Amino acid sequence: MFYWLLSVVRRQRIRRGWQKWSSARSGASVAEAHSVALPTQAQVVICGGGIMGTSVAYHLSKMGWKDIVLLEQGRLAAGSTRFCAGILSTARHLTIEQKMADYSNKLYHQLEQETGIQTGVQIYDRTSVLHVIVKKGQVTGVETDKGQIQCQYFVNCAGQWAYELGLSNEEPVSIPLHACEHFYLLTRPLETPLQSNTPTIVDTDGRIYIRNWQGGILSGGFEKNPKPIFTEGKNQLEIQNLQEDWDHFEPLLSSLLRRMPQLETLEIMKLVNCPETFTPDMRCIMGESPSVQGYFVLAGMNSAGLSFGGGAGKYLAEWMMHGYPSENVWELDLKRFGALQSSRTFLRHRVMEVMPLLYDLKVPRWDFQTGRQLRTSPLYDRLDAQGARWMEKHGFERPKYFVPPDKDLLALEQSKTFYKPDWFDIVESEVKCCKEAVCVIDMSSFTKFEITSTGDQALEILQYLFSNDLDVPVGHIVHTGMLNEGGGYENDCSIARLSKRSFFMISPTDQQVHCWAWLKKHMPQDSNLLLEDVTWKYTALNLIGPRAVDVLSELSYAPMTPDHFPSLFCKEMSVGYANGIRVMSMTHTGEPGFMLYIPIEYALHVYNEVMSVGQKYGIRNAGYYALRSLRIEKFFAFWGQDLNTLTTPLECGRESWVKLEKGMDFIGRDALLQQKQNGVYKRFTMFILDDHDTDLDLWPWWGEPIYRNGQYVGKTTSSAYSYTLERHVCLGFVHNFSEDTGEEQVVTTDFINRGEYEIDIAGHRFQAKAKLYPVASLVTHKRRKDDVELSDLHGK
Repeated sequence: MFYWLLSVVRRQRIRRGWQKWSSARSGASVAEAHSVALPTQAQVVICGGGIMGTSVAYHLSKMGWKDIVLLEQGRLAAGSTRFCAGILSTARHLTIEQKMADYSNKLYHQLEQETGIQTGVQIYDRTSVLHVIVKKGQVTGVETDKGQIQCQYFVNCAGQWAYELGLSNEEPVSIPLHACEHFYLLTRPLETPLQSNTPTIVDTDGRIYIRNWQGGILSGGFEKNPKPIFTEGKNQLEIQNLQEDWDHFEPLLSSLLRRMPQLETLEIMKLVNCPETFTPDMRCIMGESPSVQGYFVLAGMNSAGLSFGGGAGKYLAEWMMHGYPSENVWELDLKRFGALQSSRTFLRHRVMEVMPLLYDLKVPRWDFQTGRQLRTSPLYDRLDAQGARWMEKHGFERPKYFVPPDKDLLALEQSKTFYKPDWFDIVESEVKCCKEAVCVIDMSSFTKFEITSTGDQALEILQYLFSNDLDVPVGHIVHTGMLNEGGGYENDCSIARLSKRSFFMISPTDQQVHCWAWLKKHMPQDSNLLLEDVTWKYTALNLIGPRAVDVLSELSYAPMTPDHFPSLFCKEMSVGYANGIRVMSMTHTGEPGFMLYIPIEYALHVYNEVMSVGQKYGIRNAGYYALRSLRIEKFFAFWGQDLNTLTTPLECGRESWVKLEKGMDFIGRDALLQQKQNGVYKRFTMFILDDHDTDLDLWPWWGEPIYRNGQYVGKTTSSAYSYTLERHVCLGFVHNFSEDTGEEQVVTTDFINRGEYEIDIAGHRFQAKAKLYPVASLVTHKRRKDDVELSDLHGK
């Protein structure tokens, strides 16, 4: 079956609008570098005169900044912008990408009406940026082939040159992208030329797109065997049309002729071969460098520069001016990557996988196959031999589930569906073991920091950076978060106080770079204060289940009952022969058990001892799919999925995790006080599907629309099957949109409780019960105190 995507955007109108932007956006002519001297200083220097660079300049100027210089090493729009196929599509997988495309579409039409806009943006072509000058981790200037410009901000919009430019500084900035050749053909006009309003056609089965071009056809696509280019670097000042390769293009040409057989008689003018840049995860890159303040990036458009150009430039300009954009852009943030994703070999292999995926049908929970086994736990080989199936997060291999010997491994690997997955029974047995016996999950990928000081500096600065009170007795664990000025979560973490002057911080895996950058940006440059990333120093084992206490008691010869080892407590212990194991009474699931943070050299020994002693208690390995089911049925929110920079503690039932009433200042406090007075405009809610058939119906995965009394009120953010309730559970935020104006209104507990809810799964609505607290049947008399606190918390 063919899937059609029809875009009603008129290409000619868009091209005219963008031409006005790129040529008349400043109300002044472009300065030729050989005739006009460069300024010696500016507030912002932008490198790259394509659609991204000009978009950033346009929006910064429109928002009020005046002292802006844009530099282009060749001619304006001489990079990918010049050769792009020129398709704008607003149908996108990610909400933030859809918003960028919608804004871009409106902006291009609006630009048709704009002329002679005076902005004071100075544009210099034929001027190359050699490197960015950095002092004490801050941008101070730019060195060009025509002289030096002092500046506060630098924006790397260099497209295919962005990678090399980022590495040219004394303090390099890692920008993981790589170019591939991209082909499309141009024909002469048809006998009856196509009209300008002819829809663009995308045939994803044939892997091609087709649109009008001057009365003829422009058609290209994304083949299964792309050709990476410029792995060794790129030296040309402008992108040239590369060599034709008809043999390589033949499968796409065949798809075109199958779709439109009458085109066989058309005269082909030429086959265009232009390089396009792609990123390791098919999402563009924007944001501030984690290592250099004032260094911003907007690049790696994955052949969607026209779709994203307007919106991406707007969000980056907001980011520079206000410190954060108006939307949650974490999925596009440069800090989602680490230096490990910048290997040229890794990028070359990854983009060969990424480019075909643009037109592939992506099922839930699919994984990249290239660039794997890059970061592994010391237990990787042991777990792999026991049937572990792997997923990748921030380059780290993590077990999804464990395949029993009697299961067909090949069938599981090839299983791709939106319905009930083949791993359903496997995960069910792991969840059952977590609830009735004891399981081990390797969670070594979690981000781990240590913050220490010689005096009280560590406590003082952490009290300001974190929303919960960290002045607790030594050995206690605090669930908290770092908030921004708007009260939104920059981080969600647990912190253990190791001593009066030492703290151990545990955060989600993909927060490693972001957390580090946020802490370094806000911590004083005090030689008595030390921040250390110890992620690689510790293997983390999650021992979950009611028999975990028996296993650990036998291995440590110490009582581990709640009376001797209270909830949310941390203590260094001996486990087996190994000393210095940090044992914490929490599991991140609401189930009883312990987290073991093991010095890496002891990891294999401790794991072997745990598995050996645990045999009598029914121990088994488990993976992250079981963990996900457990945490969702307990109504636990997770950063990056449920929580983001625009979500506050008051919106997700975490008010008791915030020290609002203790008179202590912290980042985001003023915003939370105001929100507490005015009320919240969205509320984190749990939904239990009533009439959903697990075996026959499509499953909810995430992103499904939520309806209250027939009106749209939000989307789900997480979902999983609850093996305890034997129902699907979805988590998401409920809004209160005015029926008259569409504006957001205050969401109260009464508003949530009085509604009748439905979850829309692929066009079919299923009835759901809304809860502001976990279901009572999940709360047993065996649960520990921390489960009570977390469960009751969501009911407030």
